[in-house]
Amino acid sequence: MKMVNWMNFDNELKSRVEHIEKIIAEFLPEEKGWQKSVIEAMNYSVLAGGKRLRPMLMEETYRFFGGTRDVVKPFMAAIEMIHTYSLVHDDLPAMDNDEYRRGRKTTHVVYGEAMAILAGDGLLNYAFETAVKAFEMVDPKDILAVSKALSILARKAGIYGMIGGQTADIEAENISDSREDEALKNHPWEKHLLFIHEHKTAALIQASMMIGAVLAGATESQLEVVEKAAYDIGVAFQIQDDILDITSTFEELGKPIGSDEKNNKMTYVSLKGIDQATQDQKIMSNRAIQNLEQLGNSNGISNEFLMELIKSLITRIK
Repeated sequence: MKMVNWMNFDNELKSRVEHIEKIIAEFLPEEKGWQKSVIEAMNYSVLAGGKRLRPMLMEETYRFFGGTRDVVKPFMAAIEMIHTYSLVHDDLPAMDNDEYRRGRKTTHVVYGEAMAILAGDGLLNYAFETAVKAFEMVDPKDILAVSKALSILARKAGIYGMIGGQTADIEAENISDSREDEALKNHPWEKHLLFIHEHKTAALIQASMMIGAVLAGATESQLEVVEKAAYDIGVAFQIQDDILDITSTFEELGKPIGSDEKNNKMTYVSLKGIDQATQDQKIMSNRAIQNLEQLGNSNGISNEFLMELIKSLITRIK
């Protein structure tokens, strides 16, 4: 189905972001009661803006498979809450110690380290409080799909997903120094890095697209294709992040550049060089598009905006 005039892709993207912002705001907790401070910190973090890529990919995959109902909305809000909690904790002094995120002060700078930790914890828990509201929005025959979507969300956000990737990332700190150690020269550095990118970044993108597919009634074989495509999208997205950390500016990125080097982090660029990183990023992005287009062609389904969105990630500057 033709969805937009592609000469106006940027306008269509802006419109979709505004649409998602309204959905997210609809599910945020009210700032009142004895717990008001932590809720304020939670809402400050979520409402800091951003690309809203994960809920967008979820909704567009849902549409790709013909979904039209509101059941996807609580999951859209939930995935953004989980993503935001991970950023709040990632910015903490014990982690990356960043002072800016999305062009404004990070949560721990504004509310203090203790409240930022609680805000992250609160967002993770509230994400699941939000997602389970989907049960109230479906017929009994659709309960299994919502249950499966919740299972995907939990696994991809947990120790076998994002948290597992964050763990490997922490353990890889100071890797550039240790790589000179004779005892570590045979360590599989590239596999280590791909594990980080697959789990820390790609896992939530996989969750987003898989949940959209499941809620719209995708088959198991279709879900496998979506998971593989989302892996490529997620890793390519992270590679571009690594590239932008070197080539971008604070004004474009909304956060300090060179933070990976400052924290002595192993990145795709430091491991393979910027030219190879750029080439690999394009290969992965194009492969994801090709797999999704083949899936659509063989099943008589399409979503042009989804394909254009994936293509735009290759050339993004923030």
